[in-house]
Amino acid sequence: MTAADTADLVLRVVVGLTIVAHGYNHIFGPGGIQGTAGWFASMGLKPGIVHAWVSGLLELAAGFALAAGFLTPFCAGAIIGIMVVAGITAHRKNGFFIFKPGQGYEYVLMIAVVCAAIAVFGPGYASIDHAATIDDNLDGWLGGLIAVGLGVLGSAGMLATAWRPEPPKPATTATQGGQEA
Repeated sequence: MTAADTADLVLRVVVGLTIVAHGYNHIFGPGGIQGTAGWFASMGLKPGIVHAWVSGLLELAAGFALAAGFLTPFCAGAIIGIMVVAGITAHRKNGFFIFKPGQGYEYVLMIAVVCAAIAVFGPGYASIDHAATIDDNLDGWLGGLIAVGLGVLGSAGMLATAWRPEPPKPATTATQGGQEA
């Protein structure tokens, strides 16, 4: 196993299991699936319960598969799509840095870019894709194109069909006796 294979393995396992933990938290965390559904609905993802289940289960499946190096560009694409949706619906309006109030898009951008890189590099020697000899056909620029294309197109389709955020409320000024308060 080369140094590049080791780096691939470390990246796949760390990112994959981080996404697994994220999906587990969406389903079984403090608010459970109902809390996640309410949060998703509050951001305009309708119906919230459907998106909570899909997000949680997709994060579990894609995270485990990425960690194992199974159909790597497709798993990376699923995670990229999740990160694009999260970036647009929850983090975009808060700016770049995650430590600012409301948490910016720094984290989701980093996960998406790392997944795109993993798809381009390929799963490496210690992967199911390599053992099944499908890594030769799905890595390099083709793997990256599959991952980014799947992530961007999937998230665009989901947002176009199911994201209905509340329109911004117009600013109002309270008046008192004809005078602005």
